[in-house]
Amino acid sequence: MTERFDYIVVGGGAAGCVVAAKLVQEGGARVLLLEAGHSHRHPLLDMPPGIFKMINGSKFMRYHQTVPQEHLAGRVHDIPQGHVLGGGTSVNAQVYMRGRPSDYDEWHEHLRGDNDYPGWRWADVLPHFRGMEGNGRLYDERHGIDGPLLVSDPGHINDVSRWFVQSVQALGEPYNHDFNGPAQRGVGFYQFMNRHGRRSSAAYAFLAPLEGNPNLTIRLNAPVRRIEIEQGRAVGVTWRDKAGAERKAFADGEVIVAAGALVSPQLLMLSGIGPADHLRLHGIPCVVDLPGVGENLIDHPEVPIVAMASGPYGYYRQGVGWRMIRNGLQFKLFGTGPILSAGVEAGAFVNPTDPEAPPTIQAFCVPIVYLDRDTLGLVEDTYGLTVTTVVVKPKSRGFVRLRSANPDDMPLVSPNLLKDPADAEAMIEGQRFFLRAFQTRPLADRVKRIAIPDPDDLSDEAILKHCRRFVKTNYHPSGTCRMGAVGDPLAVLDSRMRVRGIEGLRVCDLSAMPNINAGNTAAPAMMLGSRCAEFVLGKAMVSRPAPEQPATVGLHGA
Repeated sequence: MTERFDYIVVGGGAAGCVVAAKLVQEGGARVLLLEAGHSHRHPLLDMPPGIFKMINGSKFMRYHQTVPQEHLAGRVHDIPQGHVLGGGTSVNAQVYMRGRPSDYDEWHEHLRGDNDYPGWRWADVLPHFRGMEGNGRLYDERHGIDGPLLVSDPGHINDVSRWFVQSVQALGEPYNHDFNGPAQRGVGFYQFMNRHGRRSSAAYAFLAPLEGNPNLTIRLNAPVRRIEIEQGRAVGVTWRDKAGAERKAFADGEVIVAAGALVSPQLLMLSGIGPADHLRLHGIPCVVDLPGVGENLIDHPEVPIVAMASGPYGYYRQGVGWRMIRNGLQFKLFGTGPILSAGVEAGAFVNPTDPEAPPTIQAFCVPIVYLDRDTLGLVEDTYGLTVTTVVVKPKSRGFVRLRSANPDDMPLVSPNLLKDPADAEAMIEGQRFFLRAFQTRPLADRVKRIAIPDPDDLSDEAILKHCRRFVKTNYHPSGTCRMGAVGDPLAVLDSRMRVRGIEGLRVCDLSAMPNINAGNTAAPAMMLGSRCAEFVLGKAMVSRPAPEQPATVGLHGA
């Protein structure tokens, strides 16, 4: 039996959930959503800190391993990807961050040139952010309260997080009550995509309200093998069911790829869309020669600072034994306690070398000694805290390539974190700045010792060695099927996310980004899904001047 739909969405992550839901809700379309992973309905996924129980091993995560990184002395590190409906929004730390307006104004200038250019200014994307948002505290020209995505202040704040915020203020940084507000600089508490101890993932926010709608068909454990192309048009997909049988589905409208920045380029290449020489190497007939497919991999690099506490401070062992039972009872009986925390409550955006310039570093304060494969055995498992420093606008670029023509083989991934000297320099300065915070009251009064890096050797050489040893992904791979203007030889998509040279095919996840935003990427991924639905349904307007007063931007749609 041949299955036909108006649209097929490949990938049920942040962008895929949104585009599928909007095509059904606003377009009345028949949509098939194919997700390679599992259901998002699981107690550990629902509660804010649950991810720390499974981040180092879970069926809900798919672990890409990088190729050996020569500039990191051959290190190989993991890049986890959500393998679950909702994608990263079902397994992440839930930080709600958009980046700054200049990120999107930069996109606008980069993409300008198409005849039907829709515009990518901050004024063009703000209605999508605001329309999706149901904020529990903020309501102004930047924030909405009626959207399905529930955004809240942390339900529980550990003392260590408060001391971190105060110590960074003591270094001269302002307190920022809204990192998505008029200015990004400063220190404060993040907002999160959860409410009353329950995660608000893209699956819950956008798909759950459509349960029972006959126009939406969701298939889980359904990896797509290739896009079917006939006479230059995407007409459907071949996917594999739970029994291992290959099946086909056809789209009368379009196929929309939203499988993430590591898998979307792989799927295009497996379907004959990509660099001709690379496809030929794997015996894949080239349908369209697009050399930019898999290039321009961008990710936020992060490096930890770890310290032991001088007392029983933080969240040490709060998820095991009698502490876990106590916290569970407190949550069940009173709706309070550590279970309301996503584990990272406080953070900062700073520019250590020029405080008045746009921030170069984002920081996350985690009130535990965070142990992973790199730090295990090097730091004591005890009370303490970890602060990770992140370069927010990295210049380093990597790639995604095919390992083979077999869809079951994971792609070759090389993010090249900190390869550009400018990124390394920024990270060194970021580490130095936050090491000072550890040594500044009130945090200094509770720190027994700094374990890594060595606080007695803060030379560039020593800190760079530390950074190269411990740098890893901040879980934000982007840019591998990027949008670009006419004439851009590495552009995979036009400004409406259409794959160049193929009719009826778009890519709408983070791989479409021309450059990464300054901050966490879950909210921008959902914005991309929302804009894609706008383009597919023909609602997007031609670019217009940015309004003088952002308050004139409406609640819903552009």
